[in-house]
Amino acid sequence: MIVEVKVPSVGESVTSGVVSAWHKKSGEFVNEGEPLFALETDKVSTDIVADKSGVLETKVPEGQEVKIGEVIAIIDDAKQTPEQKKEEKPPKKAPEPRKKQETISASVDGGIPEASAPATNLSPSVRRIVEEQRIEPEEITGTGPGGRVTKTDALAAVENRSKTDKKTQTGEPQRSADLPAATSAETEARFTRKRMSPLRRKIAQQLVMAQHTAAILTTFNECDMNAVQELRRSKQDEFTKKHGVKLGLMSFFVKAAVEALKAVPVVNGRIEGDDFIENHFYDIGVAVGTERGLVVPVVRDADKKSFADLEHDIADYATKARDGKLKLEDLQGGTFTITNGGVYGSLFATPILNPPQSGILGMHKIMPRPVAVDGKVQVRPMMYLAFSYDHRAIDGKEAVTFLIKVKECIEDPKKLPLDL
Repeated sequence: MIVEVKVPSVGESVTSGVVSAWHKKSGEFVNEGEPLFALETDKVSTDIVADKSGVLETKVPEGQEVKIGEVIAIIDDAKQTPEQKKEEKPPKKAPEPRKKQETISASVDGGIPEASAPATNLSPSVRRIVEEQRIEPEEITGTGPGGRVTKTDALAAVENRSKTDKKTQTGEPQRSADLPAATSAETEARFTRKRMSPLRRKIAQQLVMAQHTAAILTTFNECDMNAVQELRRSKQDEFTKKHGVKLGLMSFFVKAAVEALKAVPVVNGRIEGDDFIENHFYDIGVAVGTERGLVVPVVRDADKKSFADLEHDIADYATKARDGKLKLEDLQGGTFTITNGGVYGSLFATPILNPPQSGILGMHKIMPRPVAVDGKVQVRPMMYLAFSYDHRAIDGKEAVTFLIKVKECIEDPKKLPLDL
């Protein structure tokens, strides 16, 4: 029985995706429940498994965009497994003797032979052009299979020769546009054109939409990371041994952001038409960079979770994101976002809003800098913070108050609900 493999629905608003990789090749046996292919959409990348066991026959290549419900392969469940199937290999046929191919060769400059072109391998249309235009076959660069000369090649050779003759008569230098096809191929090799993935296209659309629909403004501050670093150093071994995960920086900033959102509730909201919706829960998106692009999985009810819970959630999301295992529901419903460009070495940047949210906090690289502490200059580990917000909903005073609250919680972690 033949079973059709269709592209499944992976979300209400998802209408298409790209077959980014086949885990099984055409002609291979696949077991029920085994991953068949990776489907990449504008929201998430996920593996699709086989509903039946049998021999796979693919209908589309890797990298092709497909619609939801489209048949992209079939599985023949009547065929046996490789262990059960015993194939008899047909005897190999003796190779046929090669036919000698006539060639025309020309020699220039002291008798050095040029590369020759087949004389008896020309199609009737090519031969007619060669005879009418009195052009030698070896002057034509073949681009067909095995170097075969096509009609297009012959016409291009005629055009190039006429242009060359014209330039010679007028004394004009030969430009790059008049060079042979081989030179054009070298020029095209200087760049590669490829279609953007659905995820990258979606990211592009979201960023442009955010810029066009929100009044984005950014306020900056800096915070001393000394207290957090000391706390991590003193608690790291105990925390790792107890919880099986390292105590990172992100959990501190998630906790600090929650405290700041509680202090300035308007930041934890969004504009919807003529209404403003203020959320009373704290689902914090944490931006994660992957090879396919930036994704923002959401840590649910961050205000109710311990440092260990937050670190586990963040680590799990990071692993899923890089392995393409995130689900659509992992990315939906965030009320606020934190992005950390510091992991890539960014010292200063202005993050763009993650619609429809009204605020995003940008972390950056920790750098030792001289600062004034109690009237004395000391070198401290400092981080620049950037808070971008929708000025339609949030005033400057509220934005600055929010960022200062984050700064205070980081510089004095005792203000956070510590459960280390």
